[in-house]
Amino acid sequence: MAFETIIVETQGHVGTITLDRAEAMNALNATLLDEMANALGRFEEDDTIGAIVITGNEKAFAAGADIKEMAERSYPSAMMDDFIGGSWQAISKCRKPVIAAVSGYALGGGCEVAMACDIIIAADTARFGLPEITLGVIPGAGGTQRLTRAVGKAKAMEMILSGRFMTAEEAERACLVSRVVPEGDLMEEAMTLAAKIADMSGVAVMTAKKAVERAHETSLAEGLIFERSAFYALFATEDQKEGMAAFVEKRKAQFRNR
Repeated sequence: MAFETIIVETQGHVGTITLDRAEAMNALNATLLDEMANALGRFEEDDTIGAIVITGNEKAFAAGADIKEMAERSYPSAMMDDFIGGSWQAISKCRKPVIAAVSGYALGGGCEVAMACDIIIAADTARFGLPEITLGVIPGAGGTQRLTRAVGKAKAMEMILSGRFMTAEEAERACLVSRVVPEGDLMEEAMTLAAKIADMSGVAVMTAKKAVERAHETSLAEGLIFERSAFYALFATEDQKEGMAAFVEKRKAQFRNR
């Protein structure tokens, strides 16, 4: 399938999605979101893919949602069309790990896309922000919730109420991003991390991802119960037997995702 607004590639066991609306700073229109959801679905179904990287270009990961598509919407149309739903939720529903490799601007919907990913690696040129307040609205694709959970109430409140941007260095200090790397090294670092994850047991990786997500969504007591049950369940997999045997035998494990 040919895509209009994204570039989809595979490298080994890693799938990549490059947002490709450079003329619009990768603004997220309906076509791009639908195509990204389609590509994510394909990678989910492909047993050879163990991790996914989403990126943009040097100037912008994505500078926000396409305002031209939003400006004339009414409350009924937004509600009936499930405007911030469907394709917007494709990343958070993905069972395989998704890494955002962010360079340049990640603003509004672009910041929300990055935060929906499991890991954000930022170039030193990255800028993060939720400036929706300057348009007379608020973040609607998870921004108020994910930013607050990542950086805390005080910083999230300041950024959302004022529209202030956050530098890559500040984002790392605030725990919004995993790490900051030189802009020229961004994709190499993201792909290296993705390849390392993809080389692990897919069953264990998906289970670990669920367990970490549960930590955000429940109490410590409930999270520990979930973690313990998931840990026990992995002893029913072939990969657990192979991983531990390889450790004892001092060789590299050959996981088969079973």
